[in-house]
Amino acid sequence: RLQEELAKLEVEVNKEKTKVVNLKEKETFSFLGFDFREKITKQGKWRVQITPKMKTRTTLLQKLKEVFRSYKSQPIGKVIQIINPILRGWTNYFRIGNSGRSFKYIKQWVEKKARRNLMQARKAKGFGWKRWSSKWIYETLGLYSDYRIRYYVPKALPAQYAINFGKESTRKA
Repeated sequence: RLQEELAKLEVEVNKEKTKVVNLKEKETFSFLGFDFREKITKQGKWRVQITPKMKTRTTLLQKLKEVFRSYKSQPIGKVIQIINPILRGWTNYFRIGNSGRSFKYIKQWVEKKARRNLMQARKAKGFGWKRWSSKWIYETLGLYSDYRIRYYVPKALPAQYAINFGKESTRKA
């Protein structure tokens, strides 16, 4: 059936590259940097879980590590100016789906590297947890901090709710 629909659209499928996956049988597949798998929610319903691939996360961390290594002698402000666009682009791409754990890991990793960079500039040991708060790193230094996930929000309320918004229900119970 899929072949017929694609033929109507004049689209050809490469059979060597195409893979049919049944998520109900615990199979997963990767596409455009995301891993797709099926998980049970807390309510007992099956939903598709979309997470960033581990390979994309490690590639990002290697890129950031190289920036920190290359600009070790530079002020932290310059390093942050370089890594902020990288972080913003990566998080905006992976903002959909179930990316919270990856975002948390990356945020903590980058914060730790920034602290370490500050401590190395002062030729001190440790990571500077007592010296600089997270709030100071994000507000004063301007480190990228918008790791929110995009959730579906309806553009408008259904009509029955919009009509009775702010009023008591006229229905009899």
